[in-house]
Amino acid sequence: MATLQFKGKNIIWNHHMSVPYHTLDLDEKLSYKQDKANGNLIIEGDNLPALKSLLPQYAGEIDCIYIDPPYNTGQEKWVYNDNVNSPLIRDWIGKEVGSDDLTRHDKWLCMMTPRLKLLYELLKERGVMFISIDEHEIGNLTVLLKEIFDDNCLDYLIWRKTGKQSNTKRIDRVKTTHEYVLVVYKNKANTRLNKIKLLPKWANKYTNPDNDPRGVYKQGIISNKEDKSNPNKPNYYTVTTPTGIKYTREWYISKEEFLKLDEDNRIFYPKSGNGVPSLKIFEKEEQDYYLDSIMDRFGTFTKAKSEIEEFFGDKNLFETPKPTKLLKEIIRSATDTNSIILDAFAGSGTTAQAVLELNEEDGGNRKFILIQMPENSKKEPNKNICRDITRERVVKVIEKKLENKEVGFEYKRVGQPIDAETILSGQLPTYKELAKYVFYLATGQSLKEEDIDEKKYLAGKIDHTEVYLLYTPNMEELKKMAITFEWAKDISKGNENKKIVYAPACFMDDEYLEQFNMKFVSIPYNLFEREK
Repeated sequence: MATLQFKGKNIIWNHHMSVPYHTLDLDEKLSYKQDKANGNLIIEGDNLPALKSLLPQYAGEIDCIYIDPPYNTGQEKWVYNDNVNSPLIRDWIGKEVGSDDLTRHDKWLCMMTPRLKLLYELLKERGVMFISIDEHEIGNLTVLLKEIFDDNCLDYLIWRKTGKQSNTKRIDRVKTTHEYVLVVYKNKANTRLNKIKLLPKWANKYTNPDNDPRGVYKQGIISNKEDKSNPNKPNYYTVTTPTGIKYTREWYISKEEFLKLDEDNRIFYPKSGNGVPSLKIFEKEEQDYYLDSIMDRFGTFTKAKSEIEEFFGDKNLFETPKPTKLLKEIIRSATDTNSIILDAFAGSGTTAQAVLELNEEDGGNRKFILIQMPENSKKEPNKNICRDITRERVVKVIEKKLENKEVGFEYKRVGQPIDAETILSGQLPTYKELAKYVFYLATGQSLKEEDIDEKKYLAGKIDHTEVYLLYTPNMEELKKMAITFEWAKDISKGNENKKIVYAPACFMDDEYLEQFNMKFVSIPYNLFEREK
């Protein structure tokens, strides 16, 4: 596998592991119809600690990720601000990255690396991530993604960002009218985007052999031939045609999905019912079932700017916004109606609009999580893009674009870090906030709040493991808390489960801990050591 070397790599490669977890503090005033949020979430703050703080609830749970990071053109004037304890990196902090910066590619890679590693942890095994990018960093990003994911993790989409190319007097250069959307997989061989293949346009004209009232259609291939099928694949099954012919092979869709499409008369059986079933792809419908690598009907910059202008009266709020149609189609291709979609560089909130409009179209229950920094500075101390643009756009979409307006979201901010220094200074998180982090660290699993029993100091349990947290958000009481023989004996009566106990102190020796099948983890010094 190819590897990429850049200045600061040895310092930054595992930086995400040292980033402390933070509280995510709810702002009820900026939340919108909070009782209707249903998992929709906007987070204000730096996306690095925000992503880290999502892990206890969403590790391995995100179905689709879209990010539109800085392209590093030299004109964006983005600032590297990660808190890295290294003289090399510290020299970069707080300085705008311009076109004359000879280390701008190194800085961009140092910024992207820990974020991509956290996104990897959040993504489902069969999840898909889409990354908008242009020619400035696509080469570096490709190699970096292959290091973090695997060597066969990528597909490339080309998005036509402008309308038809106008004539130009210059003939000594190429006019760039496209950008790229990288499609990143954890498991490329088993994702929604691989399920359906479309015959080449020249090989299959629009026809309507069975007089379908929906009009003419192309026939899309939805299976491998028998000699190319893999019986060990999950979608290897038998289909019987209306005339009784059986085809046993590997299909690009599940049997459940096949039967659903067949019931809706979207499966065509050629040769008077004897032929291999194919998918009807209607001319009048948009690309509901596949993504072509050339995306030339997915909106343009001009359309995206007009959408910004519609909401805010100023089309130049963002230099390179993305059109809602682009986001809708890539999200549609990689999600079902109950998926969770994450955007860690949320900008104006286009991803949320795409999710909400998709739900309106198909009655879905997709949920969005947006992360956006305020981007304030000494010159603009009151600037807050997340509050004033991202949030406002989502509110306007709900109020002006949706028929069903019973939709809301929670608005949270990245709060205080949960680490030894913060706890020792007396800044204590709530019991539930700390419980979800220790449970994740102990088990690698997400914790449901209803599983927490604060009175019994039980953070949660999974299989034959119980996680306890002896803790209270009161420093004087916390100093007195410890694992005692009586407490350990009491919770161990008739209980042979493994017990991982987080506590400020332990008044038992190793022999008794072993007797009660108990492991002690000290608060706060060993608090965030991951269980192997």
